[in-house]
Amino acid sequence: MQMPLPNAGVLSRKDQIVARLAAVLPADALMSDIAETRAYECDALTAYRCPPLAVVLPSTTEQVAAVLKICHDMGVPVVPRGSGTSLAGGALPTADCVILGVARMTQVIETNYPDRYIRLQTGRTNLSVTGAVEADGFFYAPDPSSQLACAIAGNIAMNSGGAHCLKYGVTTNNLLGVTLVTMDGTVMEIGGAHMDAGGLDLLGVICGSEGQLGVVTEATLRILPKPEGARPVLMGYDSSEVAGQVVTDIIKAGILPVAIEFMDRPCIEATEAFAKAGYPICEALLIVEVEGSPAEIDAQLALIMQIARSHNPVELREAKDADEAGRIWLGRKSAFGAMGQINDYMCLDGTIPVSALPYVLRRIGEMSKEYGLGVGNVFHAGDGNMHPLILFDANKPGDLELCEAFGADILRLCVEVGGCLTGEHGVGIEKRDLMHVQFAPADLEAQMAVKDVFDPAWLLNAAKVFPLDSSAPRRAA
Repeated sequence: MQMPLPNAGVLSRKDQIVARLAAVLPADALMSDIAETRAYECDALTAYRCPPLAVVLPSTTEQVAAVLKICHDMGVPVVPRGSGTSLAGGALPTADCVILGVARMTQVIETNYPDRYIRLQTGRTNLSVTGAVEADGFFYAPDPSSQLACAIAGNIAMNSGGAHCLKYGVTTNNLLGVTLVTMDGTVMEIGGAHMDAGGLDLLGVICGSEGQLGVVTEATLRILPKPEGARPVLMGYDSSEVAGQVVTDIIKAGILPVAIEFMDRPCIEATEAFAKAGYPICEALLIVEVEGSPAEIDAQLALIMQIARSHNPVELREAKDADEAGRIWLGRKSAFGAMGQINDYMCLDGTIPVSALPYVLRRIGEMSKEYGLGVGNVFHAGDGNMHPLILFDANKPGDLELCEAFGADILRLCVEVGGCLTGEHGVGIEKRDLMHVQFAPADLEAQMAVKDVFDPAWLLNAAKVFPLDSSAPRRAA
């Protein structure tokens, strides 16, 4: 994956840059020694690595603003970083950049149950948001698979979702307001503790902007009362296409489960060996969960079970208690770790219309044979957010490049059937040079014009999101 050459002028001024940063930060909030900065040389897309010039770990919005103003005045690129769980290279540094991490910004500022919101610093992990309110009967809905580790800052940057996004939506549907610091150190309040803000939808622009426009230091999030109950059902099928059709039929029936998750045979076998959740070994497995009162759950599951039986499942299992429900979800939540026990893999993030699932799954299987690389499918089937895991050997010359070519073809297929390049992982560097597949030149120009307004010097998260050939004149200006 090509990255621009570092700015030699910035590299030559490292001592000056570090000295100015040290003047506005506590001593333990700045790292510039290579032994320390190497821990930040990559995110969860570990195929690409580059130690940054320096790393700063501020604790307040004021410190973030001071750091950004210094970097702006000295022409130093800045890469914002949450917890480093990005699978698209969204926090990959360059040798001339300062990594600005928000990991120490974890304070809850305000909790308001009558109006159902929580305001907090964005270094707080996703799961800990629910942890802060669950004793009072509330929860935060978006639940990425990495929710134990991923930060709200990264969730906002990538508009992350999770297994329960079918009913509750992704981050943008649960975000009410942000404190944003722009590259020149200006602090902006956008949105707030209300349903909507007047004027331009700047909050919609910020959510999903991948650190291109500013650093989000605080967020106001929607919290919801816990549902009365929830119950999953496990379905096994002899064909991925049939399982895909079941998903389509459930959605067509007007049922809105809280989650519909899909796993194919490679993932099933890996998770059984790893987590021993008691899954049937078959070609495709669905986990469908509904929630509500006992009567609502029974009514919804009756319709879902009827649809499931009409497609001749090899296994159909409804959870009878909390322990069985936990075991049904155990394998799905262990899938990514389990696949990592088999081989290196690259996790994709294309999104497609639900009706196209059977066709796309068949084509992915055909392409797997053409490329000679294994692929496991585990994804949020209810909203068509696919996560193919392409297996490769990182130590075998040429395998990474072959894997990337296979992944690019899968993403092109997603766009071809009416979908898009990403659902929740973001573009980062992984899909950057595929943006031409989804967007016309005029579309990309409009997007880059927005960045011009917020970051005229193009110092924030450089060489991400926008194809290098399109953004080069702006980055060079």
